Amino acid sequence: MTARPLVAGLVLALLVLASLGLGAARIGPDAAAGEGWTALVLMESRLPRTLAVLLTGAALAVAGVVIQSLVRNRFVGPDTAGTGESAALGLLAVTLLAPGAPIWVKMVVASLSAMAGTALFLQIVRRLPVREVMLVPIAGLVLSGIIGAVVTWVAWQADLLQFVGTWLMSGEFSGVIAGRYELLWVAGAAAGLAWFAADRFAILSLGDEVATGLGLSTRGVMRLGMVVVSVVSAMVVTTVGMIPFVGLVVPNIVARIMGDNLRASIPVVAAGGAGLLLACDLLGRIVRHPYEIPVGTILGVVGSGIFLWLLYRPPAHG
Repeated sequence: MTARPLVAGLVLALLVLASLGLGAARIGPDAAAGEGWTALVLMESRLPRTLAVLLTGAALAVAGVVIQSLVRNRFVGPDTAGTGESAALGLLAVTLLAPGAPIWVKMVVASLSAMAGTALFLQIVRRLPVREVMLVPIAGLVLSGIIGAVVTWVAWQADLLQFVGTWLMSGEFSGVIAGRYELLWVAGAAAGLAWFAADRFAILSLGDEVATGLGLSTRGVMRLGMVVVSVVSAMVVTTVGMIPFVGLVVPNIVARIMGDNLRASIPVVAAGGAGLLLACDLLGRIVRHPYEIPVGTILGVVGSGIFLWLLYRPPAHG
């Protein structure tokens, strides 16, 4: 067990080094443009992109843990609960009503819209039969489809479909440079907030009656969870577009290994999400080098394969 963190840390470090060194532009001591060019590429493109991938993967994975605790269901993630689509609806509203609004206004509106969508999903889940576990992800997919359809229709009417494609369908980091990814630090801070409340989320996942009996304010923890999930989703959608499966498969894999001790598992979940997304981003850069395949496309294939494996492989006991 003690070797696992070291191996995981070494793998993540190797992925970071590979991300800094891989790209269409040639860098290094033997580069024709010299050391100044290498420093420029690293500081303006490669390092911001790598940090953006790490922050996005970690934040989405932690948001997945939080929303799974809120609804007490392992088959739900930020991308299957209508949260990302709701954030896109808020961004679309700002684009139509106040196209010149500063980025912080878009961030706030997207977060509030995502929070409203998450609250609606939670209200729907509360009315479902407790024993019908599979109805929860189905309800999330239906809600996501409805909100996504509204977003697409409004964008089509306003000739803004390209924006919707960027927010909900691309999920790629090729346009990330210094000055265009810093909102993701807000998502990282929201994920860090979840770690400080990890014990509360763990108690809430036991059920409302048990949590109330242990003296926990379930409403307050639910609101905190909605803030975390909504802010993470809004920042990711605003910056790079929604990315599938990270918040769904990584928490499930870590839970099978470490159990439900969220205080101990959330840092591992964050590292796992960062590593998975960075590996898929590297794969997207390699397959058609020097061209790229969006990481959302790569994760759509890899993530679905992992999810099917989780479904058909029973968890180990004892």
